[in-house]
Amino acid sequence: MENLIALLIAAPLLGAAVLLVGGRRLDGVGHWIGTLLSTTSFVFGVILFADLLGKNAEHRTLMQHLFTWVPVAGFQADVTFRLDQLSMTFVLLITGVGSLIHLYSIGYMEHDERRRRFFGYLNLFLAAMLLLVLADNYLLLYVGWEGVGLASYLLIGFWQHKPSAATAAKKAFLVNRVGDMGLSIAIMLMFTTFGTFAFGPVLGHATDASEGRLTAIGLMLLLAACGKSAQVPLQSWLGDAMEGPTPVSALIHAATMVTAGVYL
Repeated sequence: MENLIALLIAAPLLGAAVLLVGGRRLDGVGHWIGTLLSTTSFVFGVILFADLLGKNAEHRTLMQHLFTWVPVAGFQADVTFRLDQLSMTFVLLITGVGSLIHLYSIGYMEHDERRRRFFGYLNLFLAAMLLLVLADNYLLLYVGWEGVGLASYLLIGFWQHKPSAATAAKKAFLVNRVGDMGLSIAIMLMFTTFGTFAFGPVLGHATDASEGRLTAIGLMLLLAACGKSAQVPLQSWLGDAMEGPTPVSALIHAATMVTAGVYL
């Protein structure tokens, strides 16, 4: 069952690649491809949820190691996914709500000549958000974190022919970079303190670190969360971000992206 974890991310990622690389030949069916693959990810999520329900509470953690990402002396980063009760909740939220928004977007974007690209961006967002909540270490989480920021920029500025939309996209991108600096600094502090950035070892050895170092890491993580969740003092991008199509506001600003800060 662990092998299904990677497929949660692979399905919308495949949709994004097909829709963004396939070109105009897919204009007539692109919206259906995007919706089908997001729904496929939701189905995988339901299967994994049913599997977790059948296990005892202490066994409700599934791990899938794909490969070693950065293998160098004294520094190793793995592409490993962790599905537990917390991430499972977010998987169902992301894929379930995301699939409904894909379905709604079929009609909402019906007359937009760039509808295929819009669904490609939606699929990219889902893949990045799933990577964020399924990562087993902070560095891999950071990849999903930045992927969500990129997809947000592309979707908010989707109607970039409108100056207000282009400005809103740039504002969201820049404000979120401030929060992202907090996450990157926190990861560096974790590595210099614990010698790793995997969730298990970091949390397991937190009591061995100094109070000052733990406070610094906590404040940097809080700064990152404020950026994604549009909290004071990094809340200014959220109102302007409504310049994107309505499904973007539903997916990014109401249902999933702002909960990334809560998850962190």
